[in-house]
Amino acid sequence: MEGKEEDVRLGANKYGEKQGLGTVAQDRDYKEPPPAPLFEPGELTSWSFYRAGIAEFIATFLFLYISILTVMGYSRADNKCQTVGIQGIAWAFGGMIFALVYCTAGISGGHINPAVTLGLFLARKLSLTRAVFYMIMQCLGAICGAGVVKGFQPTPYQAGGGGSNYVHHGYTKGDGLGAEIVGTFVLVYTVFSATDAKRSARDSHVPILAPLPIGFAVFLVHLATIPITGTGINPARSLGTAIIYNKHLNNWNDHWIFWVGPFIGAALAALYHTVVIRAIPFKSK
Repeated sequence: MEGKEEDVRLGANKYGEKQGLGTVAQDRDYKEPPPAPLFEPGELTSWSFYRAGIAEFIATFLFLYISILTVMGYSRADNKCQTVGIQGIAWAFGGMIFALVYCTAGISGGHINPAVTLGLFLARKLSLTRAVFYMIMQCLGAICGAGVVKGFQPTPYQAGGGGSNYVHHGYTKGDGLGAEIVGTFVLVYTVFSATDAKRSARDSHVPILAPLPIGFAVFLVHLATIPITGTGINPARSLGTAIIYNKHLNNWNDHWIFWVGPFIGAALAALYHTVVIRAIPFKSK
């Protein structure tokens, strides 16, 4: 009996209520994963490398196919109140990212976006070899996805603008660039936070499905920036629709915004997470 009382006393001291929520797991052992090599030629002989690239191609293809079809359904309707509306378009983009990241995260990481790939590369989460390969496959997937939509609905596709990105009337190019920078920052920052291995070790008692906050971030950014640029935050998505639509002059005049903006936003998110949140460059080795 005395031994049981001692166990209770020790347990109460170890897990007292004074300890803040979420701090119990902070003592878990955690080892910082090593940075990915800049060049990794050995990847080029690995099937898993090409399998990951194929997964990025298919995921981006499906992303463009579903999301652009949703935009076409909205654009061709005479009565916008009978369509999904802007909120539905935002849900289509966010929901597809949620589903596709869930499906491909274990194969390629589920980037589906050159800006996400750039951010993770700058944080040394993957090699330059893999980053370039992913970006190429993402762009090809986006072109094919938009091409299939045009093939199914050629007339509505051309009449509805093809879901292409450009700075809308009433906004300046600076407005569009700012929207793309901040929107991509929100997305890539969410990616870093949702996939942080240290967070998984520290907060293992708080379950989180990484694709969910990532998809929700895409949804929220679309709600905010569809009226400004149609929401790019994904250079592959903007490139695919611009190439397949290729009709509106603004598609190409403004196209640089949908590469420069997302890449700046991704770089800032990588810098913020790595230097400020995680302070990795300042940790003693």
